[in-house]
Amino acid sequence: MSDLMRLIPFGTMVEWIFQEYEEQGTIFGVRKNKFYKNNSGTNIVMFGDKLSTPIGPAAGPNSQLAQNIVAAYLTGSRFVELKTVQQMDGEDLRKCVAKPCINAEDECYNVEWSTELTVPEAYNEYIKAWFALHVVGKELGISDKRDFAFNMSVGYDLDGIKSPKIDAFIEGLKDASTTEIWKECKEYLLNNIDKFQRLTKEDVENISSSVCPSICLSTLHGCPPAEIERIARYLLEEKKLHTFIKCNPTLLGYEFARGILDKMGYDYISFDDHHFKNDLQYGDAIAMLTRLIEFSKELGLEFGVKLTNTFPVKIARKELPGEEMYMSGRSLFPLTISLANKLSQEFKGLLPISFSGGADFFNIEEIIKTGIQPITIATTILKPGGYERTTQLAEKIEPLLAGKFHGIDLESLERLAESVTINKYHVKSARPVGSRKTKSILPLYDCAKAPCKDGGCPIEQQIPEYLKLVSEGNYEEAFKVIVNDNASPAVTGTICDHQCQHKCTRLDYDSPLEIRNAKKIAVLNAQDKYLANMKKAKIVTKKKAVVIGAGPAGVAISFFLRRNGMEVTVLEKRDRPYGIVEYIIPEFRISSEMINRDYQLAVNAGVNFVYNVNENYDIEELKKEYDFVVVATGAWKEGIIPVKEGGENLRDALEFLEDAKKNDINISLGKKVAVLGGGDVAMDCSRTAKRAPGVESVSIVYRRTREFMPAEPEEKEQALGDGVIFQELLSPVSYDGKNLVCEVMELADIDESGRRGIKGTGQMKTLEFDTVVSAVGARVDTSLFEKNNLKLNDKGYVNINQFNESSSADVYIAGDCKSGTSTIVKAIADAKVIAKDILDKAGLTVDFERYNVVQKEETLYERKGILKANTKTKEDGARCLTCDQVCELCCDVCPNRANVMVRINNGPFNQTHQIVHLDGMCNECGNCGVFCPHTGNPYKDKITVFWTEEDFVDSTNKGFLPLGNDTFRVRKEDGSIIDHVLGDGQISREMNEVLNTILKDYSYYMMSL
Repeated sequence: MSDLMRLIPFGTMVEWIFQEYEEQGTIFGVRKNKFYKNNSGTNIVMFGDKLSTPIGPAAGPNSQLAQNIVAAYLTGSRFVELKTVQQMDGEDLRKCVAKPCINAEDECYNVEWSTELTVPEAYNEYIKAWFALHVVGKELGISDKRDFAFNMSVGYDLDGIKSPKIDAFIEGLKDASTTEIWKECKEYLLNNIDKFQRLTKEDVENISSSVCPSICLSTLHGCPPAEIERIARYLLEEKKLHTFIKCNPTLLGYEFARGILDKMGYDYISFDDHHFKNDLQYGDAIAMLTRLIEFSKELGLEFGVKLTNTFPVKIARKELPGEEMYMSGRSLFPLTISLANKLSQEFKGLLPISFSGGADFFNIEEIIKTGIQPITIATTILKPGGYERTTQLAEKIEPLLAGKFHGIDLESLERLAESVTINKYHVKSARPVGSRKTKSILPLYDCAKAPCKDGGCPIEQQIPEYLKLVSEGNYEEAFKVIVNDNASPAVTGTICDHQCQHKCTRLDYDSPLEIRNAKKIAVLNAQDKYLANMKKAKIVTKKKAVVIGAGPAGVAISFFLRRNGMEVTVLEKRDRPYGIVEYIIPEFRISSEMINRDYQLAVNAGVNFVYNVNENYDIEELKKEYDFVVVATGAWKEGIIPVKEGGENLRDALEFLEDAKKNDINISLGKKVAVLGGGDVAMDCSRTAKRAPGVESVSIVYRRTREFMPAEPEEKEQALGDGVIFQELLSPVSYDGKNLVCEVMELADIDESGRRGIKGTGQMKTLEFDTVVSAVGARVDTSLFEKNNLKLNDKGYVNINQFNESSSADVYIAGDCKSGTSTIVKAIADAKVIAKDILDKAGLTVDFERYNVVQKEETLYERKGILKANTKTKEDGARCLTCDQVCELCCDVCPNRANVMVRINNGPFNQTHQIVHLDGMCNECGNCGVFCPHTGNPYKDKITVFWTEEDFVDSTNKGFLPLGNDTFRVRKEDGSIIDHVLGDGQISREMNEVLNTILKDYSYYMMSL
């Protein structure tokens, strides 16, 4: 694998563009239905050019190669900020850039700053792109006249900018007519004009050689103020270029930046005041900008600021290699819009601003309405949907375009800057985004998967399938799909911790699908009829099973076994089923009616429940009557309370919640209540206490901050909505029945888990509470296991195998008693594992069938790149991307278009779409690996097409290098290297199908440079 990007000759690129378009309806993977055309005639004016949109890629990975710029243009980019060049380039720069260099998991980080090409190579790419946009614009009917502009970007010191290499670059973009690449591109088009239907010789002759009359000065952090002004004056006076200066967020000051990021939940982003002290200071900036505004007016040139540069932060969580990286995306937006507001107020709205700093679908309309233009984007198109996100942006703001810059609407901008701290799309805690990766290893073939069900759901529910059915109103079929894997659809449809939603790809777009709510909709519309039509399953085996405990695990195991034809008895010590759910979880979270729905599934299937029995069984005695024994007794033992004394005013969470539920929360707690802990149980305790008579205030006391509480985000929001107070960074020490003494904590550095560590300050704080509830985790009573001589592991839990079977044959352990308190859905997952093993031993067929609910491909591709707010209605399923049918995230997020999909309709594959990597277009940025739902990196782990011998040798990727005469050098699946002649039978059937398909249908991928 080589990080060298191999540049495609202009003629080859043009032929590739139109061959791919004719054969696949795409250009560099961009589908033709996402090509943007401004049909209204609106425009903005920049440096005398009319642009049909004010959007474009910011100087960065999406504007470094000609094909990147073509893809950007097709989807609506019309202001292209070319990737920055500087004196250090090529190999010298690549040695300084650690790889991988981009991580856009949520806010984006990068460790690159300028083009990795040599400056002459970068220049050639930009000229090729200039010609290519004229060609595709005219030939595809996008625009008869040039409706786009290029803006060059240079840095970082005056001597470097004056060097012959950079000077030639600048002059060549001012007038490219005498350069070799200009002549090459023009000659190719004129010599091949008969290949085009709309492009004419006259069109080619009229292509302007004035590529860039404007320039952006990229001011790397630490660039001296005097140097910035000298460069700007040089570019204005000597080079006669319209000039914008890229300003840094450090102008806002350390206290402001730290404060606003902390307030919005980005307190884990680590930086000190170093750059704030060494960068351009605000007062100096205002004076300098004032002088340059006047100077540019004297020269008759336009001058403004580019807001903002990326923000330097420390690498504290191993996001990327190295010590410092640059932040952008939604966390940069509050800084950038705040600086835009501050400067605009200073200059009375007359300072032109080119905006780049977290612009996306959810704020671009408001930005344009302030009068700011143009807007360049980076992070949003490095996420799933990729370049095709731009189409929606362009369409959204097309009606708002108003020609020339008319000044900034100061009131609108101030409102936007003030609102950012409560914008749910930018506040981290309101929309937490983590990795969507799962534990599966990225396969060489057949890699499309839906992380919501394969990694996000412990029982692997067929989520895309039932979402589609619910969205169509087909509730009965949806319920059948759900209950196939889920013995508690009503319970999980109401209170499941829905980890599936944390793995949903829509998180990278807008917000996760309302998967749990869709399940509940199916339940409310179909479960009653399903129950009414149920018949007891016929018993088809003499083998029997007994389950000890009727909690979620016990009910699920009994249901799965009984519906498959085995007699099952459940023994429960209490008088009702569902354990913690029935006795502990508050009624305001789940009603008894919803719990009973799921109980009836097991009853109607024929399960025999026996209540009010002693669970302290002799398992060997049970095995005389039953062939299989499952222990599912839960975790009911009180947790270790972190404070001592307190008497009756100090209560354990489970005892407290059970007492409250039994008495309809008519309990005496006093006026002030504290709950110790930060998990979901703590939230239940606090919300219950808030409803108790006489209670005036309830506080959650937790040793970390709210962001690091393990409770689900929505549980925290509901507690806050009920008026619960969060007392953060307090570690309880003692409680005497009135005074709760806590040590004040402070956040420390990021630990290996990704959470901020904590450390004590030694300072104590005393709070008065009438009742303290300890919600720090229930424990497992292991006496039953010890009595029956079941082997325990080092943690004190039963030692089990992969089927949850204990050291005693045919004795299984399930649910919370297996390894401590967990979730309902994980208890059901245990039930599936155990049921499958028992049924297999009994010789019975397991009925966890797969449903074939297929979406139309064109529908799924239509959804790609389209952001939408979620709904809690049945229609929310229409946002589902059905990732196990069409994934291609690695193709979306690659700025260089180095990952591609090839369609193979015949062959030994389970999926028709296979991913192929084009080595020559990759610089190992690593972004595809961030979003791939598997463990692995597509740029390393997928079948690869090589263009040069050097790259093949420098790689370990499996794949092909064309040698000519139907011969290919192949690195096979086992790593061995052979020279393969088509049809010689030396490679696997899978490799053979991929190679032949590329040659037949995607021959433009198989270049030999």
